[in-house]
Amino acid sequence: MLAPIRKWLLIGVALSFLGIFIFIPLLAVFSEALKKGIGLYFAAIIEPDALAAIKLTLLTALIAVPVNTLFGVIAAWGITKFNFKGKNMLITLIDLPFAVSPVIAGLVFVLLFGTSGVLGPLLEANNMKIIFAVPGIVIATLFITFPFVVRELIPIMQEQGSEEEQAALTLGASSWQMFFRVTLPNIKWGLLYGIILCNARAMGEFGAVSVVSGHIRGLTNTVPLHVEILYNEYNFAAAFAVASLLALLAIVTLVFKSIVEWKTKRNDHGER
Repeated sequence: MLAPIRKWLLIGVALSFLGIFIFIPLLAVFSEALKKGIGLYFAAIIEPDALAAIKLTLLTALIAVPVNTLFGVIAAWGITKFNFKGKNMLITLIDLPFAVSPVIAGLVFVLLFGTSGVLGPLLEANNMKIIFAVPGIVIATLFITFPFVVRELIPIMQEQGSEEEQAALTLGASSWQMFFRVTLPNIKWGLLYGIILCNARAMGEFGAVSVVSGHIRGLTNTVPLHVEILYNEYNFAAAFAVASLLALLAIVTLVFKSIVEWKTKRNDHGER
């Protein structure tokens, strides 16, 4: 008798938590975004500064995600397939963005690449600008997002071992053939899962990007920074309209994440 009561009590608590902290805020975002009509909603999104922020966010993600995907595959392969000195240190360094505040990371890049930073005079002498420019935003995003792919792949590759790859090499396959015909098919769902998370974080990153961007409208504002500026100017309808794009991104990310998880579990059961 007590077990069903506890079961439904726990389910009720979980649903209440989700309702208060996820569903109600999401409804509030879309409600405020559409409060003054659909015309104002689309006007806020296609406004030049908003479009510039969207384009910069997409550009940053288009650079950061492929680079971190390549790094993630190489790092996970090296960590799981080979033994070498400093492996534990490398794994610890990969986890660094999870442990360091994004704001601190942004400040580190300012101290490194800023006008008064360590490399500042050298960059200025060569007419190169990183901080308060697009390169700084890309670098900050790369740093914040690089653990996601590699952290998804390491446990998958560790579980699978290297027997199939060694067998492929023994049968005469080249390293590239082994990777594309053996390794990649075995890690494809975990790789896609890591890419989805990496992309979501790249588009939604605020802290580190806020420090290095300079908040220049139409030039160095990403979507989260543009939302902050609109909100601080009490332009709430436009702020929530642009913020709804990030909310939609979160929803789409969750849908894709659920599909990948389902596919992964289905494949695992099929193999068994």
